[in-house]
Amino acid sequence: MAAAPPASVRFGPPDAPHFGFSVHAAAGAARSGVFTTPHGAVPTPAFMAVGTLATVKTLDPAELRTAGASMILANTYHLHLRPGEDVVRSLGGLHRFMQWDGPILTDSGGFQVFSLETMRRVSEEGVEFRSHVDGSRRFFTPERVMDIQRDLGADVVMQLDHVIPGQAELADARDASERSVRWLARCKTTWDAHRAAQNDASAQALFPIVQGGIHPSLRREAASAIRDMASWPGYAIGGLSVGESKEDMYAILDVADDALPRDRPRYLMGVGFPDDLVEGVRRGVDLFDCVAPTRMGRTGTAFTNEGRVNVRNARWRIDPRPLDPDCACSTCRRFSRGYIRHLFAADEVLGLRLLSLHNVHFLVSLMRAAQDAIAGGYFDGWSHDWLGRYHSGSARAQ
Repeated sequence: MAAAPPASVRFGPPDAPHFGFSVHAAAGAARSGVFTTPHGAVPTPAFMAVGTLATVKTLDPAELRTAGASMILANTYHLHLRPGEDVVRSLGGLHRFMQWDGPILTDSGGFQVFSLETMRRVSEEGVEFRSHVDGSRRFFTPERVMDIQRDLGADVVMQLDHVIPGQAELADARDASERSVRWLARCKTTWDAHRAAQNDASAQALFPIVQGGIHPSLRREAASAIRDMASWPGYAIGGLSVGESKEDMYAILDVADDALPRDRPRYLMGVGFPDDLVEGVRRGVDLFDCVAPTRMGRTGTAFTNEGRVNVRNARWRIDPRPLDPDCACSTCRRFSRGYIRHLFAADEVLGLRLLSLHNVHFLVSLMRAAQDAIAGGYFDGWSHDWLGRYHSGSARAQ
């Protein structure tokens, strides 16, 4: 039997009245529910396809809707560099700009800035960096990142945080985590000023990010400081899938499940491989995002229930089967492995689109299956069986 939903669930936190979260069923830490936003409802757990530059690479927004996507992500760093938040705002904000009428989340750009390594310098004030596009000097502060995201107009916006490698030592992880909490306070001050100045500012929600590397004590300290600061409409878990082992990542998710409120959605940033999604749901995560489905699709890798398939492999040359016989996406309904392999061998762009569409559909459908399993009271058995099938099939499917 599925566990009863936690009694503390409530709708519409007072600091974000257009948002809400309801839990309908639970199985241990896993839960199925609905995250409501001004641009629609998001059944959870959910995977958000990444549209870094206001486009999910090679895919039309209508195709995303057909695939079942309910919420997507865009990136503050990249959109600030081109075309610029002023252009997006002048053209009606992200929803109108990219013709996506569903919910949108914008990442603060913290991960992208900190991945520049030698091209950036961190101080308490913010991060100075050089644009990877033209080499120009830029400066992100918590306040500036809030201003940019206000202009972009996403439903959910993220604080500026200090991202470090997954295996960072305790002292470095503490420094970054505590700086992220201080930057959050500055983000909130700016965000509150926006809300006071604009009547429609409450149509956006600010999520804090819990950092702390692979150190449980730091994660708990950060979560406690963030909870004491305000009643947030949702919480993000950052700084994972950045070099640490999967075992360390899963252990930190267990810590986060205990440390974060159960009546708000939890968003695991930048994690999107199929097995990690299922493991994350088992540990109380509600929202995920990752570039993996489209990035891997562009290089010829498909996600299937039997593991990953490299369509460039010669063994598929005359294979008439779909990528995954259990998948209902248009790629699997219409095209064979042999045909898709031909497209990649011939450098035909249709191959990239077909695999990207399949991979996004696969992850969205996987989360829908998790929702059904939680609601139906069979999630523990389903997740165990699915992970076993996926892992055992990975080597054979290549």
